[in-house]
Amino acid sequence: MRINVNSTRGFTLIELVIGMLVLGIGLTMMATMLFPQADRAAETLHRMRAAELAQSIMNEVWSKPFDPNTGNGGTPACDATAANACQYTITTGSSKPRDQFDNLNDYNGLTETANMLNSNQTYVDVYPNYRFRVTVVGDAVTHTKRIQIEVTTPSNETIRFDAIRSNY
Repeated sequence: MRINVNSTRGFTLIELVIGMLVLGIGLTMMATMLFPQADRAAETLHRMRAAELAQSIMNEVWSKPFDPNTGNGGTPACDATAANACQYTITTGSSKPRDQFDNLNDYNGLTETANMLNSNQTYVDVYPNYRFRVTVVGDAVTHTKRIQIEVTTPSNETIRFDAIRSNY
């Protein structure tokens, strides 16, 4: 067996310094480009939950009659006769219990502290750290009502959802 005395094994000091420099640059790039993606993923989740919350409320509101003066099944529509005039000036909040909301106007002023429909749980119980407010605005000229739901996510981003309901 022959051993070559002139052969050296290992790294030189310069090679080690260059390796640490390359590793430092790589870690810095990961920290600035990849790690913030986790925050963006959480924001996307918050937006999805906000849309889910708004859609559940909108589905419920949309299923109710246009006005307290609208007949059963929507017939006759309000404003059909002088005695059946629509209420386009809507007061904030309904004095009815939550399970007795029976038209669009009742939802004006609904917030996350209210009980969910047919439940003892509030929206805060199911959607912690989310806030919302429902606003219903009537327009006697166009015979429509605008339902607006503003949801604020835990990251304080406010997302607005709107729908227009006609008197039909």
